[in-house]
Amino acid sequence: MPVCMARRFSQTIKKRITVITSSDIKNAAKNSLISAGTTFRKDQLKTYRAAIKKETNPNARWALEKLLENAAIAEKNRYPLCDDTGIPHVIIEIGNRAKLQENWLQAVQEGIASGLKEMPGRPMAVKGNEVERIEQSKGLYTDPEEVIPAPITVKPISGDGMAITVLLLGGGPEIRAKTYRVFHKRSIDNVLRTASEWLINDVKNLGCTPCVPAIGIGRTHMEASALMLEAMKEGDLLKQSKWEKKITEWINAQKVGPLGLGGSTTALGAFIKIGPARASGVRIVSIRPCCCVEPRRATVVLKNQ
Repeated sequence: MPVCMARRFSQTIKKRITVITSSDIKNAAKNSLISAGTTFRKDQLKTYRAAIKKETNPNARWALEKLLENAAIAEKNRYPLCDDTGIPHVIIEIGNRAKLQENWLQAVQEGIASGLKEMPGRPMAVKGNEVERIEQSKGLYTDPEEVIPAPITVKPISGDGMAITVLLLGGGPEIRAKTYRVFHKRSIDNVLRTASEWLINDVKNLGCTPCVPAIGIGRTHMEASALMLEAMKEGDLLKQSKWEKKITEWINAQKVGPLGLGGSTTALGAFIKIGPARASGVRIVSIRPCCCVEPRRATVVLKNQ
């Protein structure tokens, strides 16, 4: 039987088996999605509590307390943290000694669909062909399972198992996200200040603050976006780098506050992932102001005997 064990960010289920079957994988993907959509991570909870203690604006403190109360109700009853249940983004890490059944990828997709139905996810998939989907002229599917995940990322790792991580990304932060070039001028301060200026312009209109900016810096737009996703997967609000702290300070200085009510807590922290660089005067920067319940993520690990 699966045994629940503490992991750095999220619920982890470890199960030792000879071959990781499609049934194991399907259940792992389903459980990861539901946990991501209904449960705050430990670093989120601790950071919210610390922010409440420091916040001097009574309206801002009230908003932070209500967001924590909402998270407690969601976890207890397995309700979604937000009405916008998000688009699943799946990252699969496979060990070089792992033994999987042949149809493991189909099992992941089935598990995601099952999790969306059980949680439940918001039924927001658009019907029709390419043009009809753009124009939203055929309406929506009523089944949450029709919300297919974004392209799945598969990464090789060492070991004898696999890990399935699900991030649920909502629409509000996507509207405010941006991927663009920055002339670095041989200065990380210049790159991150430019990114922060983008964030400052958009966070005031986000609505669902406090935010957690996620930033990926790479060689191409695709790589920068992938690194931003990695930043959301790996980031820890309790272990912030010098530059993550600086970005948080710059954004909090705007005094937008929780839910736009003012106060000192506009950002809870920031997550940055910097990848390889090329000989060029520019860096490609992808930023996303994750909302007050994000990054919604969870990981399930399966291991061979």
